[in-house]
Amino acid sequence: MSEDTILVNRDGYVATVTLNRPAKLNAMTKPMWRCLGAALEELSANDDLRCVVLRGAGGKSFSPGNDISEFETDRSNAEQAKAYGEILHRTLTALKSCRHPTVALIEGICVGGGLEIAGLCDLRICGESSRFGVPIKRLGLVMAYPEIDALRQLVGRQTALEILLEGRVFGAAEAKDKGLVTRVVPDGKVEEEAMAAAQRIAEGAPLVARWHKKFLDRLEDPAPLTPEELDEGYACYDTEDFRIGYKSFLTKTKPDFQGR
Repeated sequence: MSEDTILVNRDGYVATVTLNRPAKLNAMTKPMWRCLGAALEELSANDDLRCVVLRGAGGKSFSPGNDISEFETDRSNAEQAKAYGEILHRTLTALKSCRHPTVALIEGICVGGGLEIAGLCDLRICGESSRFGVPIKRLGLVMAYPEIDALRQLVGRQTALEILLEGRVFGAAEAKDKGLVTRVVPDGKVEEEAMAAAQRIAEGAPLVARWHKKFLDRLEDPAPLTPEELDEGYACYDTEDFRIGYKSFLTKTKPDFQGR
């Protein structure tokens, strides 16, 4: 599998990661999971970046999940599946822990592993004809702990059970109602709206975006906040971006944040 199945393009402060296997509707393979994880880890470490957009190539599908043909060769027993899962879970962890805001640009099909990828993005923008679901019961498969936990956190236990037990594939309106997507727009406007959202994010103070993600993640942990953690809530006042921001507000000019 060629590395060009995962493409990374940069436009200013925004990076776009494309699942590039349109002939197979961007079905994921083991090499693709590995390359996607490496790309996300590299992007997360880049301080000059402010937003990451994830999408599928071809305009017809974000991703239908894993390529079923690999089950005979790479996931035919529990030992193989565990090795495969370690790669997959490392990639999902890289996405979940990405320091920069992430936007899923969802056109068409977004089911199974594709939904797992999109569901870990901070914003999920789809078209009116997009389709969602996790129909793995038809394959006799379970969603492993790291994957099912992400779904549970996104939609709650009861809705996660509904999605998994029924295995239905459903439309964008229902996905929005369940909390699977952030925004539904006309099919021809998905790219425009997702990229506009990414640009709005990129125009903000990048340190603030990273802090907000960090704080919300930390609040998922029931452990009491430490005095040092509470103090971090005021660290922004010592940044150059804070001075740029409030001065721009007073002078009614557009701020040019520096990430410092």
